[in-house]
Amino acid sequence: MNDLARAAPLRTRIKFCGFTRPGDVRLAGELGVDAVGVIFAARSRRRVDPALASALRAALAPMVELVALFMDNPEAEVRAAIAQLRPTLLQFHGSEDDAFCRRFGLPYFKGLGLGGTAVDGATLRARWPHAAGFVLDGHAPGQPGGSGQRLDAAAIPADLDRPWLLAGGLDPDNVADVIRAARPWGVDVAGGIELAPGIKDGAQMRRFVQAVREADCDGQTTPRIG
Repeated sequence: MNDLARAAPLRTRIKFCGFTRPGDVRLAGELGVDAVGVIFAARSRRRVDPALASALRAALAPMVELVALFMDNPEAEVRAAIAQLRPTLLQFHGSEDDAFCRRFGLPYFKGLGLGGTAVDGATLRARWPHAAGFVLDGHAPGQPGGSGQRLDAAAIPADLDRPWLLAGGLDPDNVADVIRAARPWGVDVAGGIELAPGIKDGAQMRRFVQAVREADCDGQTTPRIG
């Protein structure tokens, strides 16, 4: 990453995750989010089956990334989900190694629960050298995401030189302050914009996007890669 790219005032990317209704996917596109996530992890309350995935795919707006999320799913399940959803990006939150994540021919983000742990960027790069980026969550290692646990800013590796999303406990009321404090490349939210698991709240979705954009425009944030 060159010095100009590091210094440029970039906008914070927004990913909404855990969709189960096509209408919510359409609204996310209208609000200008960068990515929507569909979860296939068996332990998630927001898990969808491949049949529903097709309907969610059809509701996607042009130029919005579609992310398929897995957690230790068997290879056959990952391939079936990819065939139905046709995602542009994969996200793995389990014990998957780099070789497994690369197996499907799509760019991937590795999700990590950093609650109660300390890790440096060099370690992450060594374990997942081909990851396009990382999702840093506040839950403990090995636990599923979506718990709403906030990540201590001190646990974020200072030397992480790839795009990273901050997840865990974000909502419209706190996301602006979190962005100002941590300066993430992007933010990832599920429960903070919901009425119930997988059921998005349109008003909260709008407020979340507005809060992120206000934080970007206040002149205090320069999202950092590392």
